[in-house]
Amino acid sequence: MFKHGQPFSGFSVTDTTKAKQFYGEVLGLKVTEVPEMQGILQLHLSDSTHVLIYPKPNHTPATFTILNIPVNDVKIAVEDLTKAGIKFIIYDEPNFKTDDKGIFRDGGPLIAWFADPSGNIISVIEQK
Repeated sequence: MFKHGQPFSGFSVTDTTKAKQFYGEVLGLKVTEVPEMQGILQLHLSDSTHVLIYPKPNHTPATFTILNIPVNDVKIAVEDLTKAGIKFIIYDEPNFKTDDKGIFRDGGPLIAWFADPSGNIISVIEQK
C-alpha cells in the first residue's frame, strides 16, 4: 500500500517578494518563508493545509483557477478587493458572462476571478 504524509499543492510565480506582499498584505492570508528552501514561500490556508509558492524564471500563468477563496458575500468581497486595487476579470463568452464587476451570476454559487501579480487566476466564491 502506498503510504504518504499530508498532500499539498504548489504553483509558480515570477517574483516571490511580490507574491508575499500580494497574498499576505492584499489578501490577508498567512504567508511564511521556508528557510531550508531558499526563495520558497508557504501559503497557509488552514492549520493543516498549505500551498508552496515557488519562483520560476520562465513562469507562464495558469489558464485556470489555481486557488478558490470562500467568502460569505461575493459582492462585498469584490467591493473590498477592488478598493485594495484588484481588477476583476470580465468574461464575455457566448455561454459564460460576468457582470461589469466581474461576478458570474448565471448558475451555481456567485463567483468572481482576478489574477495575482504573476497572472495566476484566483477566485472568490460565495459559500454560506
